[in-house]
Amino acid sequence: MKKKGLYSKLDWPLVISYLLLVIFGWLNIFSVLHGDGSNIFDTSEKYGMHFIWICVAITTAFVIIRAIPPGLWNSCAWILYALEALLLLAVPVLGKEINGSRSWLALGPFSFQPAEFSKICTALALSSIFGRYGFNLKSFSSYLKPLITMAIPMMLILLEKETGSVLVYMGFLVMFYREGMSGWYLVVGFFIILEFILTILTSPFVAIVVAAGLFVMIYFAQDERYLMGLLATAVTVTPLAFFPKLLQIPAIAEVNPFGPEIWLAIILVALSLFFLVRIILRYPRMVFLRNALIALIAGIVFVLSVQVIYEKVLGDHQRNRIEVFLGLVEDPKGVGYNVHQSMVAIGSGGFHGKGFLNGTQTSLGYVPEQETDFIFCTIGEEWGFLGALYVLALYLFIISRIITLAEKSKERFTRVYGYCVAMCFAVHVVINIGMTIGLMPIIGIPLPLVSYGGSSLLAFTILLSIFVRLDLERKKI
Repeated sequence: MKKKGLYSKLDWPLVISYLLLVIFGWLNIFSVLHGDGSNIFDTSEKYGMHFIWICVAITTAFVIIRAIPPGLWNSCAWILYALEALLLLAVPVLGKEINGSRSWLALGPFSFQPAEFSKICTALALSSIFGRYGFNLKSFSSYLKPLITMAIPMMLILLEKETGSVLVYMGFLVMFYREGMSGWYLVVGFFIILEFILTILTSPFVAIVVAAGLFVMIYFAQDERYLMGLLATAVTVTPLAFFPKLLQIPAIAEVNPFGPEIWLAIILVALSLFFLVRIILRYPRMVFLRNALIALIAGIVFVLSVQVIYEKVLGDHQRNRIEVFLGLVEDPKGVGYNVHQSMVAIGSGGFHGKGFLNGTQTSLGYVPEQETDFIFCTIGEEWGFLGALYVLALYLFIISRIITLAEKSKERFTRVYGYCVAMCFAVHVVINIGMTIGLMPIIGIPLPLVSYGGSSLLAFTILLSIFVRLDLERKKI
């Protein structure tokens, strides 16, 4: 392919949107960190170093698009995946800890996060699996390899206490749905989050009662018997709500070794197993009810394990942030300080903003980590509602453009990879902006292409440029 032909076929709207976000991010990083007489190209400061990373990222994108054959990504997907897994394994042993997270590896004066690059390797590996001829999600065994491919880096990243990066992987489930996964699995995922929050906010007993009620409601909803479902749910949940009172009867309380949630779990799991075995042996075609019973059992087990996960897996700083987010504690000067100051900064920007370099919250350093996780509050303060809308519009365009181009591809590998790229951007944007405006807990996740950080910028650039190169194959004459 001639050089002129290559550049004429690039998706320039996508490339230009990328460059606009990168440059805008650099300007806002300078605004956060500048002082009197500062030079934006001063490499002794973070904003100067970020310019170097921009040059490195753009050069890397040029090499990927111009010099690397697109077929190589499919061929080398599993090699890259294995190398990334080794890096993730090395982090807990050789990594250094920053802000309570041991997720960085040092190479001389430079540090990088393998977790940022693991998303690229996992996306390529998943694309390789789904891109095989005849592959489909029609059986339980077909889910195993892609789910294990996702689970390995997720578990390794959890060892680093980098919970935010783990959540990004959940976005890949949208790609699973596009490739044939039942929408009920997404519903189950939503209920898992709901059950986790209920367990923390109320108690395991309440969460189990809600799980039982949801099971009954969904069972009737699948046949569109909504009124009957509501009545059956009320009849099921109401007596369960009085179950703890029964255990408080003195004669029972004296000999009772367990709490109400344990007894309720035992009863519901036993009943579920009884009907599950009966369905498997006598009514094998009742697939939906069988899966619903399995989901109910899994949900009850999950609720009982939430406390262990909350206390043993999550770090202190993560638990504190979740408690502030859920309103269990009020701490505007402690754990909730960042969110409080971020919301003040964004609110003070108004419609037009205070102007570039004129943000008082920004220039006075009220918000910690403002150049990284909280860069959006700088945009809100200095550029106002219009600036925030500009950024959101660019992200929405990039995500929708990637999905549109992915759908046009005749190669399933490209389509799957495109959806993975789009979901990486989408999850990062939703979580980062959500936490700066108090709608999500603070979990330390950067705003793509805008936040300070060489690892994040380079990883998202590689992620996007691989897709741009794969998309070029569709336009070959």
